[in-house]
Amino acid sequence: MVRLLMKWDIKMGHEQPYFEFVMREFAPGLMRLGIDPAEVWYTIYGNGPQMLTIGEVSNLERLQAVMQSETWMNLHSKLLRHVTNYSQRVVEDNSRSFQL
Repeated sequence: MVRLLMKWDIKMGHEQPYFEFVMREFAPGLMRLGIDPAEVWYTIYGNGPQMLTIGEVSNLERLQAVMQSETWMNLHSKLLRHVTNYSQRVVEDNSRSFQL
């Protein structure tokens, strides 16, 4: 099992379209691609990324194939219209510790 960790901040003034996009397209699209939602963190106070989203995939090869797909590229491109400071990384699932 591998995890895709994505962090970002929502652009000022994009809050409503961002949340509509995430609920209607991004989250369902990730699930259709085989990225199972594991955790979503929304920071409302303090430093750090405003959003942290973690998705799980059965193995690294599957995740690499997903991330090279046109569907992923379209979803990712649309997400970037609404967010700043985007970063991502892939880690092996280690349910024994908190992963950033």
